[in-house]
Amino acid sequence: MKQFLHVGCGPQNKTSIKGFNHSDWSEVRFDIDPQVNPDIEGTLTDMTLVKTGSMDALFSSHNIEHVYPHEVPMALKEFLRVLKDDGFVVLTCPDLQTVCEAIVKDQLIEPLYQSPAGPISPIDILYGHRGFIAQGNTYMAHKGGFTAKSLTQVFSQSGFKQILTARRPSAFDLWIYASKVELAESEAKAKALQYFPT
Repeated sequence: MKQFLHVGCGPQNKTSIKGFNHSDWSEVRFDIDPQVNPDIEGTLTDMTLVKTGSMDALFSSHNIEHVYPHEVPMALKEFLRVLKDDGFVVLTCPDLQTVCEAIVKDQLIEPLYQSPAGPISPIDILYGHRGFIAQGNTYMAHKGGFTAKSLTQVFSQSGFKQILTARRPSAFDLWIYASKVELAESEAKAKALQYFPT
């Protein structure tokens, strides 16, 4: 059985994660918040409790924007460290290009979509969900952000060899598949499609 590190798992588990939600994958839940009962507690920039080269894959949904820009390369080096030699990362985060297009239309505080936590506006995507932060959950504050180009660049500069990025403007998010090894583009696309939303 392959093993993946679910970084920033929160209360979720693998059942809702496309590609990882079947019996081939064993999930190791990793989070900064002890209240969500992770298997391993830690931060994006300090995963020392995760053994080097122990994971086949790493999945991270809407976490990388919670560290400062100068900390992103540190986080990605930790991602590389915990992965096996042929390991890969699937990551999603807000797409600032799409968000900024809404801001240019003067929609900073207008709801863009409904989430389980309530309406989400561009200001929530830029700085973090206002409701959660107001309740004292400072982990939810956003400290940085990405466009498809900048996300690809930082993964490449951090040592990942094969990188595919997809934008979903309708969902205001980016997806990236990044592997430690060079793959044929067709093989990388086929792999990424297993984990990216439709």
